[in-house]
Amino acid sequence: MVRLVDLTDGISAVLPAYNEEAALEETVAALRIVLLAVGRPFEIVIVDDGSADRTGEIAGRLGREDPAVRTIHHARNLGYGEALKSGFGAARGEWVFLMDADGQFDPAELPAFLEAAAAADFVVGYRPSRADPAHRALYAKIWARLMSLLLGVAVRDVDCAFKLMRRSYLERMHLEAGGAFLSAEMLAKARRMGARFAELPVRHLPRRAGASTGGSVRVLVRAFLELGRLWWKVRRFRPMV
Repeated sequence: MVRLVDLTDGISAVLPAYNEEAALEETVAALRIVLLAVGRPFEIVIVDDGSADRTGEIAGRLGREDPAVRTIHHARNLGYGEALKSGFGAARGEWVFLMDADGQFDPAELPAFLEAAAAADFVVGYRPSRADPAHRALYAKIWARLMSLLLGVAVRDVDCAFKLMRRSYLERMHLEAGGAFLSAEMLAKARRMGARFAELPVRHLPRRAGASTGGSVRVLVRAFLELGRLWWKVRRFRPMV
């Protein structure tokens, strides 16, 4: 197995995972096949966010078996935003690909995102049809509208966990949100930095196992409490040199 050293023009796939023991190994295997076919150097960064099941154990084994897989373990559950920040901070490739570890997205759609990246710095997926309960789909529509009005994030699906991003932009922004607001903060700051955006539809698949926490009342309340504070910070944002 070839050890990956030079990730110039390469891809860092970041997979946040919380209690995903049933889906993680299959997701990583499917993603690895796609990345090999793409033909660029790559790494897969799994962020175990303090899982209470065997997610951390599985991630650790995958990292030992495959030098292309790196693992980050949070000692306790810090939340989705913190998992993303850990993964982005560890990424070494020029392109950072975000995909959740729960098996609700098909990594085979990544090549189309790489093609779109020829003319964009952020390629953002959107779900024309969501495999979620009706109340979560409604929350998503309301949230997207708020992000467009308050932060200028005029994308169809702010929180879609299928994105391809140029790392040089991520390195120049200090991401502060710790909860569900982090994706909106990232896109808002990228927009203020002049990043070019493209949007592509992606299939959203039903969960095979596990439980989503993204639509919980606790997560939503935390996100709305952060909204005003982050609106002010985004308005004052200046990229790091």
